Amino acid sequence: MAARVRSIYRQLVFLTWFFTLDLIMFGAFVRLTDSGLGCPDWPGCYGKLTPFGASGQIAEALTQQPYGPVSMSKAWIEMIHRYWGSVLGMLIIAIVVMAWRYRKQIGRPAGLATFCLVAVCLQGAFGAWTVTHKLMPVIVTAHLLGGMLLLALMSWLAAREKAHAPIPAGMVVYRPWMWFGLLILFVQIVFGGWVSTNYAALACMDFPTCHGQWIPEMDFVGGYSVFRGLGELSSGEMISQQALTAIHWVHRNFAIFVFVFLFAIALRLRKEQGLRAPAQWLVLLLLMQVLTGLSTIFFQWPLLIAVLHNGGAAGLVIAAVTILVRLSRAGTDYKVLP
Repeated sequence: MAARVRSIYRQLVFLTWFFTLDLIMFGAFVRLTDSGLGCPDWPGCYGKLTPFGASGQIAEALTQQPYGPVSMSKAWIEMIHRYWGSVLGMLIIAIVVMAWRYRKQIGRPAGLATFCLVAVCLQGAFGAWTVTHKLMPVIVTAHLLGGMLLLALMSWLAAREKAHAPIPAGMVVYRPWMWFGLLILFVQIVFGGWVSTNYAALACMDFPTCHGQWIPEMDFVGGYSVFRGLGELSSGEMISQQALTAIHWVHRNFAIFVFVFLFAIALRLRKEQGLRAPAQWLVLLLLMQVLTGLSTIFFQWPLLIAVLHNGGAAGLVIAAVTILVRLSRAGTDYKVLP
């Protein structure tokens, strides 16, 4: 009985982890297709369960603004994202119920699973605020960051359920370095989210310089003023090119620091058998991020590459968290129960 409970719990954790990753990828697709206001209310679409029921309102909005934020396709993209988020929430509830009810059979404390439930509820709230605040950049960026934090928590849950080769006790010295790596990775994700939510991906169309200069004219105060509407400065004026340049330039240059730090530590960790797989993924994903980031500039932000760039960031979070979980077991005879 205990083995069956553990097996079901493990499968449920991996399924939910996969749903979380997919939802983040689809969330990037929603943002990059400008579908965030495809249904300008919440939780329904013009008060209806599906866009089919709101076809009249959508048609009227499309007539008034043919190139506006509302269309049938955008409404479906937005609503599928919401449906998907609801399913994810139910899966996490199921994990929490199992974690508490069968905690003796599972052999793990239920605190982390419960924290995942809190995180997904907060994500739902930020999803609603994203719509009600009309894609306010700070709300959208916080929603993206919350998604990545939820993915980190789910990755921690999943990594606990996967066996690996023993790790020497001496490798524990790399834990603080890896924690720092995860911290700067999340800082870079915030910078990347700020680029995306402010539509600053094409603010610099050349590389490695920006507008032909290493340090172009920039407006950091305007670019990083937090509480303002989409496309606006805090004064209410239209956001300037200098402000968009500052947003892009910071993300681009901080990426160099993140790449060098994580790449160096991954090369060291991949020498240990128990850390080899996630460390190799870390190396590959870092290289992919460079490739997709540059392709976004040179090919003027094609949708597929932009979504893959978001997915690469999610993959880096997964790899970094997996390494941290395994480093926490360094020097122990840890085994995953069957």
